[in-house]
Amino acid sequence: MRNPYSQSIPTLIAGIITALIVLVGLSSFVIINPGQAGVISILGKAQDGPLLEGIHIKPPLISNVDVYDVTVQKFEVPGQSSTKDLQELSASFAINFRLDPTQVVDIRRKQGTLQNIVSKIVAPQTQESFKIAAALRTAEESITQRSKLKEDFDLALSERLDKYGIIVLDTSVIDLSFSRDFARAVEEKQIAEQKAQRAVYVAREAEQEAQAEVNRAKGKAEAQRLLAETLKAQGGELVLQKEAIAAWREGGAQMPKVLVMGDKSSGVPFIFSMADVKE
Repeated sequence: MRNPYSQSIPTLIAGIITALIVLVGLSSFVIINPGQAGVISILGKAQDGPLLEGIHIKPPLISNVDVYDVTVQKFEVPGQSSTKDLQELSASFAINFRLDPTQVVDIRRKQGTLQNIVSKIVAPQTQESFKIAAALRTAEESITQRSKLKEDFDLALSERLDKYGIIVLDTSVIDLSFSRDFARAVEEKQIAEQKAQRAVYVAREAEQEAQAEVNRAKGKAEAQRLLAETLKAQGGELVLQKEAIAAWREGGAQMPKVLVMGDKSSGVPFIFSMADVKE
């Protein structure tokens, strides 16, 4: 009588072998998706050459692949430094960066994980870069030249992180603050400057008003002068007219009821009644 299990054992062994072959075959490939880069390690040793997007073959069972996210990463880090005039300056920065896919092997060997990169590289280098930028100008200049402060910070940070395979894409100054004493001094200075500007404005306004008064006085004096000259000229003509009227009366001629005279230079007539003319 045959053993019923004698036929099932070879089948089981064949199944196990097949499964092992499939497992080994599957473990011989790795897929790197877009936005990723991989580092293959054989028996714990990182191999040269990054694994970029696509399908890659790797030794089964004895190898491992570390996959890094090489898309844009955002990290916020505080910074504190002293300005050129030894004022305490605090800031908070938002750093947008990504890993250089071609340098992930060195990153794997020297820094390890992305968390290590942020805590051991990005954060301290941000602090040092901020100290470099802040020391180039006074506290007041840091306020009035904020864009230049950011430019110096960006340049220093990019140069420092580039050697670690980290590409800085953009930075933002979220907050920039000074000590309370300096903030109070700045406020008092601004108030004093506003008062000084107000005093200058009032002085200019008074000067303009005084000049206007002078101009009005000059205009009035000129008008009076012209009036005096006109009256003087008209007075001479009036004497002549009166003499003519007297002569006409002596001759018995009838005089007009209204007499029209004028200044020849101005051409403006003067009309008055003959009843106003007295001997």
